[in-house]
Amino acid sequence: MQYTGSCHCGDVKFEFEAPAISGGLQCNCSICSRKGAIMSDFVLTADQLKITAKADALSLYQFGTMVGKHYFCSRCGIYPFHETVRVPGSYRLNLNCVDGVDARSLPLQMFDGKSL
Repeated sequence: MQYTGSCHCGDVKFEFEAPAISGGLQCNCSICSRKGAIMSDFVLTADQLKITAKADALSLYQFGTMVGKHYFCSRCGIYPFHETVRVPGSYRLNLNCVDGVDARSLPLQMFDGKSL
């Protein structure tokens, strides 16, 4: 299936192909618990995720080991995706930002990011 998504204001947009989204991940690390995102239970390589952002719209936040890269829109503050710690160069998506997906209705797996 072809998917599209964006931050709240639309300055950061993305698109990708994947099988039908049928579940998600909820992480207990300090940043994920605070932002309340529901992440994809699959990863995409940089080649599989097409990102379009207005100039200076895509900002980066890193902490701890500085391996994970948490991206957010500098205008509206929404987090649409991140580059993973466990698979650098691959991305998980905030399913709440994917058009047509009701992330709150999906079965969720718990991910113990606090232990990484």
